[in-house]
Amino acid sequence: MKILQVASEVAPLAKTGGLADVTAALPKELRRMGHDVRVAIPFYKGVASGEFPVRKARKSAEVELGGELHKGFLRQTSLGDVPVYLIENRDFFGRDHLYGTPEGDYPDNPRRFAFFCRSVLQFLKRMDFRPDVIHCHDWQAALIPVILRNEFGDDPFFNRTAVVFTIHNLAYQGLFPAEALPQMGLDTSLFTTDLLEYYGRVNLMKGAILSADAITTVSETYCREILTPEQGCGLEGVLMERRADLVGILNGLDTDEWSPALDRRIFRNYSTKSLAGKGADKRELQRELGLKVAASVPLIGMVGRIVEQKGIDIVIDLLPRFAAEEVQVVILGTGDLRLMHQLYEFRNRGVKNVSINLGFKEPLAPKIYAGCDMFLMPSRYEPCGLSQLIALSYGTVPIVRRTGGLADTVIDVTGNPREGNGFSFSDFNGESCWDAIQRALAAYRDREGWRKIMRRGMLRDVSWRHAADKYEELYRQCVEKKRG
Repeated sequence: MKILQVASEVAPLAKTGGLADVTAALPKELRRMGHDVRVAIPFYKGVASGEFPVRKARKSAEVELGGELHKGFLRQTSLGDVPVYLIENRDFFGRDHLYGTPEGDYPDNPRRFAFFCRSVLQFLKRMDFRPDVIHCHDWQAALIPVILRNEFGDDPFFNRTAVVFTIHNLAYQGLFPAEALPQMGLDTSLFTTDLLEYYGRVNLMKGAILSADAITTVSETYCREILTPEQGCGLEGVLMERRADLVGILNGLDTDEWSPALDRRIFRNYSTKSLAGKGADKRELQRELGLKVAASVPLIGMVGRIVEQKGIDIVIDLLPRFAAEEVQVVILGTGDLRLMHQLYEFRNRGVKNVSINLGFKEPLAPKIYAGCDMFLMPSRYEPCGLSQLIALSYGTVPIVRRTGGLADTVIDVTGNPREGNGFSFSDFNGESCWDAIQRALAAYRDREGWRKIMRRGMLRDVSWRHAADKYEELYRQCVEKKRG
């Protein structure tokens, strides 16, 4: 099949979160399976100044938005065997950040990503590349299914193209004032309750959910959760309408990048056959962080955005308890200024067994995954989660809240001693989290039993192959349905 993946980011060209990892790894796996897969993203300033060679294509597009013409140019690079199309417009994408500054989102984001979506469709025609499937990711690409269904419905170029829309995080919906409609080149007739209108505002994700041939999200449990008022973020009713076309497909892990046996970023490689290297990784990590070098002291890691979604507020409340325990903790991340300030304050107390590292320190992350004994993810909600997959692969036993993709990948040792690969809790509060941590610490004292837990996690197949098989089948179903 010919498949175009459309997203606002792809690793390592442009990345703010897990979306970029998905749009890098899934196309690579589909390519291995024999499909003609390509990716389209905006040509950001960071991509232009990056290390990847970018070629100019002799193609341009003109997009009218709000009565103004905006010109775009096509550039191209590649990630391995996967071609990546880059949509250039310096006014829109020649900025220091992808979506906004630390002070807030760019106010013209509706116009920026409407230009991106409309340019992608124009360039497909200019290149005469007719995808069997256009796979759109999150609100930044959500206009494509809306445009194809409501503006290009009679266009013979696209009449055999199926559209799949993936929700990576339902909390970010592309909500804008009604005045943004003409800025995106949209007719007011589309501003209705059965398409884009949402309590007087434009909701791009709602439009995509109602327009795409199929909707996916990134884990089976999250797929069920978003049908409820608790996690539906106001769109549970819309999702229920499309329930027959909604499917949860658990993300995988790019095992070319994340493998303790091959990872050059860690101190010492290791595998299930020989875990000795993990002990060396722990010692070197303790040394680098200024922690006491002690094999017997459990080391707990946490890597991720410093935001309430990740449960960092629970962890901040537990820090005094950690300080009083025979345990070591390392936290790495950046995010919410208020929460980071609280972490700064705790760090300034000089607690010797807690290492707090704030900011973007990419080289430290793989060392934490490899060197820690346990990995903490007490998320409020977690559509899929990548960190627990990495932790499992690196023999770092996850301690998680039982939600979304965490519930689908981490089997609690207490409830299932023979198959368990981690520890989990259900209620979102400090006591429940602390109970799971204590159960993990108790299990850690049984060294042979602990190694069995580690190996079970490492032996779990978390690669993209299973997910890619499911996407391939979904694509085929959508194409067959589209073509009658």
